[in-house]
Amino acid sequence: MNKELRSYSGEIRAEQRDNVTHIVGYGSVFDVLSESMWGFREIIRPGAFDEVLGDDVRGLFNHDANFVLGRTAAATMTLTVDDRGLHYDIIAPETPTIRDLVIAPMQRGDITQSSFAFRVAPGGDNWYEDDDGVIIREITKVGRLYDVSPVTYPAYQAADSSVRSLTDWKEARARTLQAVNAKAARERELDLFNL
Repeated sequence: MNKELRSYSGEIRAEQRDNVTHIVGYGSVFDVLSESMWGFREIIRPGAFDEVLGDDVRGLFNHDANFVLGRTAAATMTLTVDDRGLHYDIIAPETPTIRDLVIAPMQRGDITQSSFAFRVAPGGDNWYEDDDGVIIREITKVGRLYDVSPVTYPAYQAADSSVRSLTDWKEARARTLQAVNAKAARERELDLFNL
């Protein structure tokens, strides 16, 4: 599967601790349905990130590898999971570029959203239709976590992977319904024949 990106509105802030600027926020929140995207809604379940917290994850600005804010392998970013979701704490680089491009706009309230780049683990998502007929993708296990990012726009680019997964689910459901309908038709024919 390809890398996917998801964004969330919510608390993200720059804060000072011991004269060091930290960028803190949630890359993902649990048990909250996304807005509709490509014909379905998505929900991340608790435990989805348990296997990837040890990955070498980057903290990027707008998912841009040219703007590295921190990295777990360098101990300049920490990732934790709590009841709310995937929390990150980045020790921001003390550079004019990051201060002007990221920190100042965050402090003004211009940057308020986070995003994460990931790949779903094999068998790590479930598709179903809820009582209102809305198709839900439930993510239970992330296979790879690439980065968490404060973002200017909540972009849902790189959707091809999830759209393919939705298409596969719809095709499998159609085959199942077709098989059930064919079996029911054969049973009706047998009932009529036995009359």
